[in-house]
Amino acid sequence: MLSTRVIPCLDVHNGRTVKGINFLDLVDAGDPSEQAKIYNEMGADEICFLDISATQEGRKTIYDVVSKVAEYCFIPLTVGGGVRSNSDFDMLLKSGADKVSMNSAAVKNPLLIKDAANKFGSQCVVLAIDAYKDPFNKKSGYNVSINGGNKKTNIDVLDWALKGVDYGAGEILLTSMNSDGTKSGYDVELTKIISDNVSVPIVASGGAGKPSDMVNVVLQGKASAVLAASIFHFGIYTIEKVKKHMQNCGIKIRKTW
Repeated sequence: MLSTRVIPCLDVHNGRTVKGINFLDLVDAGDPSEQAKIYNEMGADEICFLDISATQEGRKTIYDVVSKVAEYCFIPLTVGGGVRSNSDFDMLLKSGADKVSMNSAAVKNPLLIKDAANKFGSQCVVLAIDAYKDPFNKKSGYNVSINGGNKKTNIDVLDWALKGVDYGAGEILLTSMNSDGTKSGYDVELTKIISDNVSVPIVASGGAGKPSDMVNVVLQGKASAVLAASIFHFGIYTIEKVKKHMQNCGIKIRKTW
């Protein structure tokens, strides 16, 4: 049985870590390289770096910031934002990323997933899915959004997850846009729908407010990893406290204290 990973997320805008609600009303949360260093020392299992405005602004990820974060990060680093080609993928790996996340560009051209998996290996390819509830969707109940959650599509989330894995994605970063930044808990139903139907690890994202939220999405939603931002950035909970609570609830974690 693999350990459940606890992953702090650095949402980066203009070179600074930020946090908002549903990707809006962004508040500065610090320097990403300094935070990477702190989280590395605090016992994070991985770090996720998302350049949240790269796609909207039509630019590539800020490689220099990624390189600086990687210098302080001695645990796996996933980077996403503005990835549109194999050359972008390659540049991020050379900048220090261990895994690269694709979202909007993959929706527009799913062959990007297949090409990246063939060239770099599925273990490097993370399919990021920003899901929103759609009352008119009678299949899974959720559709895919792109461009940092600003553009909704009519693509069913489960259909897209299955296709992404079939094309070679080795992991899915699944964010509930309805829950993101609210600290009201992960969308357990959404997570379980995807976990029950795909063979790759699911990283649950969006809504973490307390350690019990992590427990619920792992035990009920079958997530392989939990990602959080606000509760770590603003010192509401430490990684150690979250891990101890998860361990006390019977979840296997990597002990770091």
